Amino acid sequence: MRAIQITEFGGPEVLTVTDLPDPEPVDGFDLVEVTAAGVNFADTHQVEDSYLSKTELPLIPGSEVCGTTSDGRRVASLVGAGGYAEKALAFPAMTFDLPEGVTDAQALALMVQGLSAWHLLKTCTHLEAGESVVVHAAAGGVGTLAIQLAKMWGAGRVIGVASSAAKRQLAEELGADATVDAGADDLKAALIAANEGQPVDIVLEMVGGPTFDASLAALAPFGRLATFGMAGRVPPAPIDAGALMQRSRAVIGFWLMHCLNKPGMLAEPMAEMLGMVAAGQLSPVVGATYPLSDARRAHEDLRSRRSTGKLVLDPRS
Repeated sequence: MRAIQITEFGGPEVLTVTDLPDPEPVDGFDLVEVTAAGVNFADTHQVEDSYLSKTELPLIPGSEVCGTTSDGRRVASLVGAGGYAEKALAFPAMTFDLPEGVTDAQALALMVQGLSAWHLLKTCTHLEAGESVVVHAAAGGVGTLAIQLAKMWGAGRVIGVASSAAKRQLAEELGADATVDAGADDLKAALIAANEGQPVDIVLEMVGGPTFDASLAALAPFGRLATFGMAGRVPPAPIDAGALMQRSRAVIGFWLMHCLNKPGMLAEPMAEMLGMVAAGQLSPVVGATYPLSDARRAHEDLRSRRSTGKLVLDPRS
């Protein structure tokens, strides 16, 4: 089979198309003919070995696929690794049948990114009706879904943060009540201004560095910041526990991997979101689709913030 395999860590340049043997069947797993593979920002960290878990070489990146099982079912599956290939092994507890009316790209958007958006709002920050929500990287895979879910679940004001006018316009089209330039000179002040002069209740943050620091400073008493990435590759300032106490603020981290040992944390949100998409209530934003051989360009576009929505690899081209 054709696959993207890395044999050394680095940037997009290490992504190479290789002919490899098909995955060996394993008890309890199904061999899936991959029709589409999702690209996530976490993949860029895995390729350069800056991910939360240790990465071993050689590696086929890619944590999510859509395809056809050996018994002919059309599915989406979280595979952990091995997704950038024509075939992948899928575990039943992390594999979901796709309803009519849901495309491969839409389903892939719901996997890592949709599940993250769902849990960031429900499990981590416990969004309550009427609360304000700041969504960083608002035009990205998680952001575009988080805006829609927050509005559906009763957020009082959703504020999208993005790096370009076009991305901010997309956030507004998806339901954001206000938008903020990610490069604002005083991001804390900009977030508060966008919330009609009031500190914010919830921030979904994945940039790190000064963006994290400003977002934390913009929180209202009992506000919650959920951190789920560090796209800027710069850590934030150390958190002062005393400062958290003074403002009754909370910070929580989120990593989807911790949901894998609790199948209900995957199956229930996926069933809900797939139903929403099939019913036209939730609209995953699908970005570019690249041939498998262009995986390097997909990573370049993602890292440079040139992309919006869900990026997909087509292993058949």
